[in-house]
Amino acid sequence: MRTLLLSLLGLTAALPAQDIVIYGGTSGGITAAIQAAREGRTAVLIEPTKFLGGLTTGGLGATDIGNKKAIGGISREFYTAVGSYYADDQKWVHQTREAYFSKRPHGNAADEGTMWTFEPHVASAIYDRMLKAAGDKVTVVFGERLDLKKGVIKDGTRIVKIVMESGREFSGKMFIDATYEGDLMAKAGVSYHVGREANATYGETLNGVQVGHAKSHQFKVEVDPYIKKGDPASGLLPGIEKEIPGPDGAGDRKVQAYNFRMCTTDVPENRRDWEKPANYDERWYELALRNVEAGEDRLSWAPTPMPNRKTDTNNNFAISTDFIGQNWDYAEADYATRAKIWQAHEDWQKGLMWTYAYHPRVPEKMRLAFQKLGLAKDEFKDNGNWPRQLYVREARRMISDYVMSEKNCRRVEVVEDSVGMGAYNMDSHHIQRFVTKEGFVRNEGDVQVGSKPYPVSYRSLRPKASECTNLLVPVCLSASHIAYGSIRMEPVFMVMGQSAATAAGLAIEGNTSIQAIDYGALKERLLANGQMLDFVTTAAAGGGHGLDKTKLPGIVVDDTDATLKGFEQTGHVSGNFVGDSYRHDGNADKGAMAARFTPALPKAGSYRVAISYSPNANRATNVPVTIHHAQGETKVFVNQKLAPKGEAPFHVVGTFEFTAGKDGWVEIGNAGTDGHVIVDAVQWLPAKR
Repeated sequence: MRTLLLSLLGLTAALPAQDIVIYGGTSGGITAAIQAAREGRTAVLIEPTKFLGGLTTGGLGATDIGNKKAIGGISREFYTAVGSYYADDQKWVHQTREAYFSKRPHGNAADEGTMWTFEPHVASAIYDRMLKAAGDKVTVVFGERLDLKKGVIKDGTRIVKIVMESGREFSGKMFIDATYEGDLMAKAGVSYHVGREANATYGETLNGVQVGHAKSHQFKVEVDPYIKKGDPASGLLPGIEKEIPGPDGAGDRKVQAYNFRMCTTDVPENRRDWEKPANYDERWYELALRNVEAGEDRLSWAPTPMPNRKTDTNNNFAISTDFIGQNWDYAEADYATRAKIWQAHEDWQKGLMWTYAYHPRVPEKMRLAFQKLGLAKDEFKDNGNWPRQLYVREARRMISDYVMSEKNCRRVEVVEDSVGMGAYNMDSHHIQRFVTKEGFVRNEGDVQVGSKPYPVSYRSLRPKASECTNLLVPVCLSASHIAYGSIRMEPVFMVMGQSAATAAGLAIEGNTSIQAIDYGALKERLLANGQMLDFVTTAAAGGGHGLDKTKLPGIVVDDTDATLKGFEQTGHVSGNFVGDSYRHDGNADKGAMAARFTPALPKAGSYRVAISYSPNANRATNVPVTIHHAQGETKVFVNQKLAPKGEAPFHVVGTFEFTAGKDGWVEIGNAGTDGHVIVDAVQWLPAKR
């Protein structure tokens, strides 16, 4: 790997034409460069900033992916390298390996020696080592960014070269846009979309405006939105929209919220106290202060444990690190405007942390909790310990011949030209705040609905042939808003980057366009490189995580067949469960959720009733379960921290008499619970007499 700070060296001799020009040093750009080198190609990796790795090295150490079996190739090599690093006891400075995994029993440590939680500096070191192993085939260029006015030179549908603001030019046979923003794609004349499509566009149910689905990360108390409480004429507090959202399912140009994934610690000697920004404007935090004064007692952040008593701290609840509604112009903005938006996000989040930790209007118990954690002094030393990467969850999304949609995530539509897999929930963060007709504040845009691991189409990585024939887009790929919410995970970007470089290599070999390569040859090469292209998740009873209810004894009603009020968040990474996933309440909206399971019993009699759940340290100890049977109703409480008493994952709650048909039911709620409540399935097994 050769490293050039070209923007600092000035206009020296041009770099020779490369086989593959990769713009964007994100995780996907890095794997593309490595794959190019492994195939004997020359590649230049151009990163506009001074660091590589995007979010993977920028604070997102709690890897989001879901079923990790979906990840192969160089991406899995990375997580295997993380596992090898932390297998060394000497790497555990502030805690032992055993202490860490005792608090994270599933630990984001998977099979085959992989590990999926890590410190930012560890990720940087691993990427550097992997790129050095690629040798001189890869040249890394820092500090150069695309000229947004005349940065792409084409001959017909082929890109000939790209031009930086400095005037530097990079020519090549194939080009890959691996940025989070999709600038190269856009300036090459490729079609794209910003915002949410209407549900009708691709036949979806979770796209567009989602007031009805927006139940998570929501206000649990009534908060006045006006500058002068109760006076609409005084105007709205900052960050609240004047217009109410359109009808559910309607499209718009609005974008889900961004934030920074902070690396914090509770180790006193390594902890930096929260500091009040010099430009702190209390008006921006009035809504948060009113929220806690109205009774919000939840800690509005989500610190996931990382090794060495650090965290990856993300957004949580109604007013947290997401700067809702303040990023809508980012995707298509010029660099100066983006810099202002970026800085506004940083100022907001730093100010929010100081507010929760020190403002006198915040209850003391909450202040002390926020003071316990602070930025880790040994991370991001060149940036005041603040993450170097804004979490650009979504910007431009290409529109190609094939657009990945909700149908793919649900496996209603399964593509046959897979280049890798997605496996995360269909996930969208909130997009806007508005005032309800009752005169209180609500968030809108959050969606968290389970998906099944699914293949991602090669056609979603390359533009229409009429627009560009030598460009691949593994990050801002062709997907609807809600499908992108599942695909947009760092391990998947790594997979897509490697697959894009593999396809580019085939196009070079065949002297053809990226649209005309033989998919059979691509598939063969991807499999040889260890990529996972597809698998089916549901296992037979007793094997794997997902249990097939048709192979279980008795009558089993899964959560997909239950009548639900809330419980829209899904999971599939912890313990055994029935079907493709389980549901949970996110430890929120206590008393507002219920799941009723109604069986069709073939005959009257005595049945042993059991509920399915996966135990974990964050579960509730007092989950209310109501059994409606022939003699009336019985209410029991289940400790979901403990292993089920029965054949896992089923916990027996009792034996009861039932009439034939659908008169009986079991309802699981979350009223008064002290942790996460899991709902998965209920089993009725004829009792032995």
